[in-house]
Amino acid sequence: MKKRSIFDPSFEDLPSVIPVFPLAGALLLPGNKLPLNIFEPRYLAMIRAALTHPRLIGMIQPCSGRNGSCPNLFLSKEESLYSVGCAGRITSFSENDDGRYTITVQGVCRFRIMQELPPQEGYRLMKVDFSAYKSDLLPSNETIPPDQLNNFFDILGPYFEHHHIKTDWSVLKKVEIEKLVNSLSMLGNFEENEKQALLEAMTLQQRLEMLTCLMEIGRFSKNSSNSKN
Repeated sequence: MKKRSIFDPSFEDLPSVIPVFPLAGALLLPGNKLPLNIFEPRYLAMIRAALTHPRLIGMIQPCSGRNGSCPNLFLSKEESLYSVGCAGRITSFSENDDGRYTITVQGVCRFRIMQELPPQEGYRLMKVDFSAYKSDLLPSNETIPPDQLNNFFDILGPYFEHHHIKTDWSVLKKVEIEKLVNSLSMLGNFEENEKQALLEAMTLQQRLEMLTCLMEIGRFSKNSSNSKN
């Protein structure tokens, strides 16, 4: 069951305008954490502003178009983005001597971009709508059919072996399935459009189904273990 921190905002507290951090190949899902190194001046300014209130930034993928046309694309005069991202709350923050910020964001709720507003100190501001993903803030009571779970773990073993990933299976199988699926979706060596599809999956079962298919394809790919994440 999904557990919320006492620091997480309620749905009513989510702002209608958030700064966004476009980052290729980076996937953030509700409840999971993502470490980030911030060094560009505009994003340093974005983090300083976000730390005042409400400590939320929108993680979103730019669309490279290398896999064909991008579905759900938000067209822009600047870099075009996928229209769906995930708001993350800054849960840790440190300054580095070389002028970087090291932060960790925890996924709160997915959003859809509605409108781009004038930039602020170089970073992009978006008017967003969280309503389609309100369930991200609620406890998950979804159950996965045993046969689907068994199939998932049957494919996970060869996938880990193909990518030279070692794990303690006795521990792994005790991890909450939602946490495991979301973590593997974020860490998996998938293409940008595949990561976007995992992000936009409306249910855990849909995401697990998609993840299982991607891992099955990935274990047969000769170049997948050496491709860029």
